[in-house]
Amino acid sequence: MGVTAMIPNMTFQQLKDEANSRWQEIWDGNAARLEVLLLCPRKERKLLELHGDMIDHGQPVMGIFHRPRAEAELISDQGFDPRSASFQFVNIANSDMGPWMQQLVTQEGWLRSTVEIAPVPFSLDIPNQRPFEKHSILCFRHPSLPALERYFLPYPVHALVGKAFVSLPRRQAAELARQQAEILGVGLAKPEPEIVEVPVVEPTPEVEASSEEDSTSILEDAFITEMIPEEVTQVALPATEESEQVALPGSEEKTEQSPSTTSEESIPLPTGEPEVDNSLPIEREFRALIQELLDAGVDPSDMMTDPRLEEITERAMAQNFETWPVFMQMVS
Repeated sequence: MGVTAMIPNMTFQQLKDEANSRWQEIWDGNAARLEVLLLCPRKERKLLELHGDMIDHGQPVMGIFHRPRAEAELISDQGFDPRSASFQFVNIANSDMGPWMQQLVTQEGWLRSTVEIAPVPFSLDIPNQRPFEKHSILCFRHPSLPALERYFLPYPVHALVGKAFVSLPRRQAAELARQQAEILGVGLAKPEPEIVEVPVVEPTPEVEASSEEDSTSILEDAFITEMIPEEVTQVALPATEESEQVALPGSEEKTEQSPSTTSEESIPLPTGEPEVDNSLPIEREFRALIQELLDAGVDPSDMMTDPRLEEITERAMAQNFETWPVFMQMVS
């Protein structure tokens, strides 16, 4: 899974220039990258902002939203209401395209096309407008939105300024750093904290990394023709393993404290108690709000427009608590 951070007043070019200092071993400057345009209903923008939180990817993924203003009329002339959609430009490694778009295409029916990116006519007199060559980029849109043939910008895509939503790979970050350190001959800590306790398992991360690289290359080759749904299963497995590892110590502690109740050890219900007891106040508050909305019959897609949810989500991000996995778990 990834973890999303918001960086204000940035461009794709600035993010690339600062990538090595910001993300160090996580960033591969030699990785081939491309820019994609995503169109979603405006009320679902929050889903795109946090999309990376549920995707297992290998390189930082950068997204910047653009709102048509003076150029909105040029979009309306094509029969597309610019007020009905959010327009997000995404800069992503080629190898991460499959995992990033898989759920949207296979489960939500997003449609693939190409859009011509053209400069706004100088007759609109937009301040600081810069000329650039027309070019086509890959576009994915929500099935409720009509097709769009041409999108107008006052500047090149890499020069657009806005809030940058950057999704960083969490689970693969340590392994990527280790692999690059081996190539460069730099000494880094070999295993992650969990693996230190069981030295025999040290070769396992390398095997897993190899299989992840193989599956990533397969997704990249097959992406143009169709999405491969196996990645969803791979994303779900780590969460299950982690939850089992957390539950077992709690069960053993209860057994030591109450030896007289050995007949209850086989009951699986107590394994959930440590998670509830150890949850953060912000998590309990977030879960309570989602449950309240579910009990009221609010559709999950409509929840994102609730101002209370937006306020809690902002506070959760400040406390490094990820709301997206909990949201998906409760509404699934």
